[in-house]
Amino acid sequence: MKTLAFLLLVLIGSNSFSQDKTILEPKLENCSWIAGNWKGEAFGGQTEENWSKPSGGSMMATFKLINDGKVSFYEIEIIREVENSLVLQLKHFDNDLKGWETKNETVDFPLKEITENKVTFAGMMFEKVSDNEMNVYVDIENDNGDIEIVKFNYKK
Repeated sequence: MKTLAFLLLVLIGSNSFSQDKTILEPKLENCSWIAGNWKGEAFGGQTEENWSKPSGGSMMATFKLINDGKVSFYEIEIIREVENSLVLQLKHFDNDLKGWETKNETVDFPLKEITENKVTFAGMMFEKVSDNEMNVYVDIENDNGDIEIVKFNYKK
């Protein structure tokens, strides 16, 4: 009887964990929880990321990093619908708005999957912690060519 009760608990528990893994359609409305004004810390400074709600087939964001009271760099980011999926694209800018990428070049992160609390792109993942907190994980190549995962913890 104890074994049966234990197995029942395991099955119920594993079913509740799998609910977060339900794959959602690659639609902007399934990642609209990212919208908002988010602030946190990373790279030894203060970060700010402002995401718009979905409109016109995209979401857009601005990002800035402030170190020692001065902007180190900016980013413009978009998540847009492309061929029945989503892609996150961004461009980097120095503090004087001079671009890092060439005029027609973007850094692209194709969508891998969306679940209720995660939006996973190749090289970047958004994780909903609560309505007022999220983590963003970004794969960044270091000087040795190795990939490091940098975590940004944001709060509204």
